[in-house]
Amino acid sequence: MIATYVLFSLMLCAAESQTLKKFIGAVYEHAVILPEDTTIPVSAQEALDLMNKNMDILEKAVKAAAEQGAHLIVTPEDGIYGWRFTRETILPYLEDIPDPSVNWIPCTDPERYGPAPVQTRLSCMAKHNSIYVVANFGDKKLCTTFDAECPDDGQYNYNTAVVYDSQGKLVARYHKYNLFLGEKQFNAPSEPELVTFDTPFGKFGIFICFDLLFYNPAVALVVEHNVDTILFPTAWMNLLPHLTAVEFHSAWAMGMGVNLLSANTHNTSMRMTGSGIFSPDKVVPYFYNMENEEGQLLISELSSHPRKSATYSPTKWNLHASIIQNFPSGSNVFKGYLFSDNYTFTELTDLQGKYTVCQNQLCCHLDFKMADKHESEIYVLGVFDGLHVVEGEYYLQVCTLLKCQSTDIASCGESVEQASTRFESFSLSGNFSTSYVFPEVLLTQIHLAPDLFQVLNDGRLISKVGISSHPLLSATLFGRWYEQDPREKLKKVKTDKHSKNMLLDE
Repeated sequence: MIATYVLFSLMLCAAESQTLKKFIGAVYEHAVILPEDTTIPVSAQEALDLMNKNMDILEKAVKAAAEQGAHLIVTPEDGIYGWRFTRETILPYLEDIPDPSVNWIPCTDPERYGPAPVQTRLSCMAKHNSIYVVANFGDKKLCTTFDAECPDDGQYNYNTAVVYDSQGKLVARYHKYNLFLGEKQFNAPSEPELVTFDTPFGKFGIFICFDLLFYNPAVALVVEHNVDTILFPTAWMNLLPHLTAVEFHSAWAMGMGVNLLSANTHNTSMRMTGSGIFSPDKVVPYFYNMENEEGQLLISELSSHPRKSATYSPTKWNLHASIIQNFPSGSNVFKGYLFSDNYTFTELTDLQGKYTVCQNQLCCHLDFKMADKHESEIYVLGVFDGLHVVEGEYYLQVCTLLKCQSTDIASCGESVEQASTRFESFSLSGNFSTSYVFPEVLLTQIHLAPDLFQVLNDGRLISKVGISSHPLLSATLFGRWYEQDPREKLKKVKTDKHSKNMLLDE
């Protein structure tokens, strides 16, 4: 009986040891070695030679991360061969990547599905360093004329993220659903793939770059599948004032209450930089560098289950704004454009005050006090409630306090990286129609302020002691009203129609 009890105790301890409360994550921002000319086809060997040059660098990052105790490392979108291919010139860079259900370790069985040198090398990186490796490259799938959606060249090409576990086994494969402008070499899957996998240190989900701005698959992984951590290979082009990589990615992690391991491609000519290991409840490492073309490895310890943290609680984003009366709108209310969206702005004409500005259904409220104000700088409170239609169609509700590019109010909403004015305090809120709001605070020279602001449960974004030491570029509540996206509204119409037809059949 005693022996049975001891055996049971040992088994229980072993099981508990497999469930880690914390883990060490790594991301690598990679300055990709690009092909000389992506309009001219190359041979399979030439393509592999280029990919091996990039994987040589990535392998050094994987080894360095493993030596520092990392359990997992994320590498960037386009990190193995670059971007801007045609459908013809991308072909020698692609491999047929099987579904993970096949239970395959390419490192030990490289020819099981035909030639797969890239998959084999990535698998061996993971296996030889005992670390999960996340990478991005292209998957190819042949199709026939029996498939009405089959491309003219008889093949689907997918922008694909893969994950190999510490034994080198393929455990996840994701095909990018929301392709960005210019990704003509790739196809989007007919339906979004919600890819998750379990580890001893939490449940993980994965998607790629532009996916982050949409409900599927990004939000769906958190809301419908309860993932703890998102793995995020990206080739993100920075866009101020609201969509700089480190700014928006950190805000998304906070707004969703999950870890986000964001690995960006590094290419300053394309405004690509900004990676981080973002957590909803702690100061985290991030990297932003427009000065040179050097990569960077980041490593940090994270909670395996951030939503179970004692500090995490859901935010009621419209609560405060719904119970207060509107402040005055200010003496100078005007229209202006921010990323082609028509905002309503009001100028902050005093060193302190309370302002409200409204557009459509959204009213934004700001209570602020400046520590000082430079005569050459103008700040405004802005609101946008509408459909954004530039590089994609998605519905925004945004409240923002931001610095204008110059003293000309027509410059409000334009990109600006430097500021001198400091705020002693601010409180920003809005009566949002969505529960998906992402809080951003950006300081001069594109620095984050993770320990200088907080979000209250009633939806207020407020500054903390110390904010006055740092000139402010912007403070923003970036809301996404997913249900108003054209794609989501169309999906709802189809679903309602299908349900109605089923009732009629019954």
